[in-house]
Amino acid sequence: MTAPVPEYPYRYVWGPRWPGVLDGGFSRKGQLCRIVARGGMNSALIEYEDGYQAVVSRNALRRAKA
Repeated sequence: MTAPVPEYPYRYVWGPRWPGVLDGGFSRKGQLCRIVARGGMNSALIEYEDGYQAVVSRNALRRAKA
């Protein structure tokens, strides 16, 4: 018997280089997401739990702990 796959199996782990300067004090670091599509040059289109989509490096994604 296998465990069910979570709806958002990844966590975005990169934060802003200068917090509060370019991002208006908002960061998505630590938020759960899922991969919608994979692109070239190690990029991916991801979707967060609130529906926001972004193209990010796949190096910024880690498996979320159950």
